[in-house]
Amino acid sequence: MAIATMTTPLPISFFPFLLLIPAICSTICHANSNLLCIQSEREALLKFKNDLIDPSNRLSSWVEGRDCCEWIGVFCQNSTGHVHQLHLASLLSAPDFNATPAEWEAYYNSLLGGKINPSLLELKHLSSLDLSNNNFSSIQIPKFFGLLESLTYLNLSRARFQGAIPHSLGNLSKLQYLDLGGEIPDCWNHWQDLGLLDLGSNNLTGKIPPSLGHINLTVLNLRNNSMFGELPSTLQNSSLIMLDLSENHFNGSVPAWIGDNSSLLRIISLRSNNFDGHIPHKICDLLNLLILDLAHNNISGTIPKCFRKLYSMAKRNNRENYMYVSEGLYLSALLVLKGRQDEYGATLGLVTSIDLSTNSLTGEIPKEIARLVELRSLNLSGNLLTGNIPDNIGNMKLMESLDLSMNQLNGEIPLSLSNLNFLNHFNVSYNNLTGQIPTSTQLQSFENFSYMGNHLCGPPLTKNCSTKDFSTDSENNGSSSEESKVNWLYVSIVLGFVMGFWGVVAPLFFIRPWRHAYYRKLDHIYAKLYVFWATMDI
Repeated sequence: MAIATMTTPLPISFFPFLLLIPAICSTICHANSNLLCIQSEREALLKFKNDLIDPSNRLSSWVEGRDCCEWIGVFCQNSTGHVHQLHLASLLSAPDFNATPAEWEAYYNSLLGGKINPSLLELKHLSSLDLSNNNFSSIQIPKFFGLLESLTYLNLSRARFQGAIPHSLGNLSKLQYLDLGGEIPDCWNHWQDLGLLDLGSNNLTGKIPPSLGHINLTVLNLRNNSMFGELPSTLQNSSLIMLDLSENHFNGSVPAWIGDNSSLLRIISLRSNNFDGHIPHKICDLLNLLILDLAHNNISGTIPKCFRKLYSMAKRNNRENYMYVSEGLYLSALLVLKGRQDEYGATLGLVTSIDLSTNSLTGEIPKEIARLVELRSLNLSGNLLTGNIPDNIGNMKLMESLDLSMNQLNGEIPLSLSNLNFLNHFNVSYNNLTGQIPTSTQLQSFENFSYMGNHLCGPPLTKNCSTKDFSTDSENNGSSSEESKVNWLYVSIVLGFVMGFWGVVAPLFFIRPWRHAYYRKLDHIYAKLYVFWATMDI
């Protein structure tokens, strides 16, 4: 059945209005387009560009007459059109050392350089500025950066700025993320809202300023600089999640107060410094600790048995891949695992590692360490450890990397190691280990250098254990034969003595005529000798 509908015809006078709609829309859209780029801010950005050196013409989209909100690296607020983010970090990372000259040339050409024009001060709403991974090696960090009052994010890392960090940056009271280079000023009391401080891989020198401990930091990264001195006690901060001071020149003992951050601290990296003394037992109170790296220092003493208390390494937990600092912001860290350095971000929350390598640790490997069943990487190489490898080390079934090389360990490789099915990096070279290498899919898959410098046999080594045993037996048989010969010699001597005694000496005691004749003979010999010596005197 059809449904009847009724329509009302539009009046003819309405059609001219319909024809105007496209023009109206075009005008409105054009107005919105103009709104997205403030003229004064466009001019400020062009002045900023003119003072830059851009070998690869990365900023080719920055031209007069185009919407600056569409320029590469420029981000505007949709509602106002003001520039609020400027991200000009190089998109290329530094090539490996074995890269071709063409790859290195492409990398250096991608870096911005030159000068930084104060015209950036015209960007009143700028909240994020990223100039990292560039080449501003001819200038210092501009003092006028301290006048960019709206900044919450400032990243100048690996930008090769020279000189000291200007104190004027202390005026950036809204700053929440800071990544710099230079010398750290002691003016951190102004930045109470600063939660993440990343100063890694810069040219920082001097000591850690005490005021740095007066703010509620959750992340402190000073790795790969040239800083020195002892760690200030003001760093005793219960809010820290990550503390990375690796690859510097810090000295003194590892402070005991580092264990007072028992509720939150998850990452401690003090590798490649000059720390000495013993490992403080307070570290064992860090229940959330996932990564402990004290490698390449001068630390002595024994490995604490209380490591078994490191809860997050000992208990199976369902952790997320990411390690979040706050909503939408997760941690990344450079870690040395499996013999190589890599950056972990998306999987950092799954990493559990202890690295105490290249120190002066003594004593035995405590069997309690095998209780850390969540541990995925353990490196104790390059120490003075003695004794046997703990028999229960096979309980650490999630272990992926185990390095016990260059110590003084003895005994055999425990059979329980054959239970480590995820093991893909293994090294026990240059110890005093003996016996046969246990049979497992993993242990036979490693190269010979993982076992060299010991007295081991069996696959993957070419040294055959059965041949060795046979040789040993032959040597033992030869030794037994030699010992038998020696024993028979002793028997012959004893028998000769007995026969001589009973054949010559015994009759003198028991047969009187023989005894008298023997003594008369001795007297006769004595008389002749006396006459001989008397004649000689004449």
